[in-house]
Amino acid sequence: MATKKLNEKTKEPKFKVGDYVVYPIHGVGEVTEVAKKLILGKKKDCYSLEIQGSKMKVSIPVDRAIDVGIRSIIDKKEIKKVLTLLKKDEVDTEEDWKVRYQNNMNKIKSGSIFEVADVCRNLYRRAYGKELSIMERKLYESAYNLVKMEIALSKGVPQEEAGNIVSDVLAASVQGITPPPPPKDLDDDLDLE
Repeated sequence: MATKKLNEKTKEPKFKVGDYVVYPIHGVGEVTEVAKKLILGKKKDCYSLEIQGSKMKVSIPVDRAIDVGIRSIIDKKEIKKVLTLLKKDEVDTEEDWKVRYQNNMNKIKSGSIFEVADVCRNLYRRAYGKELSIMERKLYESAYNLVKMEIALSKGVPQEEAGNIVSDVLAASVQGITPPPPPKDLDDDLDLE
């Protein structure tokens, strides 16, 4: 899908019913309606979106779409860039999980598929051989699902197939890395006899 042209007069994105767009943090949504709605006593053109997966319905004034980060899904040719990013041999080196979590949350809020893929890869690699905190696990799942949904729509394939592609790339990215040994049981260190 090509990036939508901006309306020359208003510099607003022009989406139509049936278009798929990315709404940062919430995910991919389908434009189900473009209509005037009463907001704070004023009639405004609004996009009504149904977020895929959650079926959540949201309404966004057209003139605020750019401010909230609404964008078109990536083109097919950009999928290769996303998959290459997922393969990269990098990981976030921040050790303080609270700082790392906030940095990753900011990347997801950016709405950039490349930033979201970066979070997905970093948390996957960090989890390889060591358990993530509950909050980081949820963040990983969110990033994974966002990448999977966008690739599925861009390629025109089922989400399951896109999920398999993402999972295969992530799994291949840790091939050859030896996970740390599991922690020794406390009983092994104590002579209880």
